[in-house]
Amino acid sequence: MSDTFDLVVIGAGMAGIAAANKCAAQGWQVGIVDELPYGGTCALRGCDPKKILRRGAEVIDAAQLMNGTGIDQNGMTLDWPALMARKRGFTDHVPKRMENELTGNGVTTFHGHAEFTGTNELTIDGTAHRSDRFLIASGATPRTLDFRGAGNLIDSTGFLDLDQLPQKIVFIGGGFVSFEFAHIAARAGADCVIIDRGSRPLRQFDPDLVELLISRTEQAGIRVLRNTTVTGVEATPAGYRVDIDTTGSTGSIDTGLVVHGAGRVPNLASLHLDAAGIASGARGVAVAAHLQSTTNPAVYAAGDAADTPGHPLTPVAVFEGKVAASNMIKGTTTTPDYTGVPTTVFTIPELNRVGLLEHEAVGNGHDIAVHFTDTSHWYSTYRVAETTAAAKIIIDTASDQILGAHLLGPDYSELINTFGLAIKLGLTTRQLKSATATYPSLGSDLGSLL
Repeated sequence: MSDTFDLVVIGAGMAGIAAANKCAAQGWQVGIVDELPYGGTCALRGCDPKKILRRGAEVIDAAQLMNGTGIDQNGMTLDWPALMARKRGFTDHVPKRMENELTGNGVTTFHGHAEFTGTNELTIDGTAHRSDRFLIASGATPRTLDFRGAGNLIDSTGFLDLDQLPQKIVFIGGGFVSFEFAHIAARAGADCVIIDRGSRPLRQFDPDLVELLISRTEQAGIRVLRNTTVTGVEATPAGYRVDIDTTGSTGSIDTGLVVHGAGRVPNLASLHLDAAGIASGARGVAVAAHLQSTTNPAVYAAGDAADTPGHPLTPVAVFEGKVAASNMIKGTTTTPDYTGVPTTVFTIPELNRVGLLEHEAVGNGHDIAVHFTDTSHWYSTYRVAETTAAAKIIIDTASDQILGAHLLGPDYSELINTFGLAIKLGLTTRQLKSATATYPSLGSDLGSLL
């Protein structure tokens, strides 16, 4: 056995790095390991690079919307290789920067495959290590698909590293990945199709706003196929043929690329959790509310690898990592606070949610007032020539507090943060209306939405 640690963190994403630095600051001997470059999905293969690419799509879309109103969009195109080079200008520097921060804080860094060999033991590429505690923060990985030719698909990591963008792309799955990437690719000139096996994509979001987004998606030239199952993907001389079944009617789509956007699962399969007596399920490592394993007290879990009530979001992973670290340091059982955490689908325009959906609020026994507003003709929307925008605010009539806020519109991902803060602090609509915002800003619309 080579060494003994106070804590070994598995996964050098945002949750793992936050916990490792926090515990090292207390003088602990901390190790962290990852098979992939340090930084995790968000910084390297997800949120951050995606939004850099989206900026190019935003500019193209903005020019299209303003065409004929003082802007001439003729000749404006998106140079995909140049945009990808800009993305790499950010992502290429992340791993070294993250590792330097860790080592500077006294954390021992490892690169390799980790798997448990006992209650307090693991190996990293065959070398044994012992630790008093472990934090599993290994994130998530694309869900395994079982149709014929599933191996022909690329995942989100592959899409975000494409040197050239094919002319035709099929996205399988009706969630974040498919919609966000299709909105980027379509503005870059690709012919995009989203295939969803259900009747309503983006099921975590308000159904009325989702329908508005789908209409806007189709206006952008993206086909959305619902109630459609992929039965096979076959390589052809020109690319791929995607065989589909739509409520009993079969067909096929010829395309240059097929992208996996059908969900992710906790990345635990190769860790040999059974060797350490760590229980897990489809949603991740089984943990108590304070993030400690229900079956091995030496183990904690955070982020997408943990079965917690939190959404699979980077900010959630970060505060779970910090809470887990604090509980390990202090021997406490503090639970993360998931109140008022917003989430966004970064399409163009973007779809946002914080708090409860209508049916959830009613199901929880609240007497509610629902304020739905079509904001497509409001000044803030008119200014940027967007055609689709709306808001739905769910208010508890007894307390006057906001239970849920659902926004679709340009830059509404900024406005949703105010609603998130209001829900977290229990502010009433009367208190929100009493605030005076700078004008004309998107934030100045808030009072009128209530």
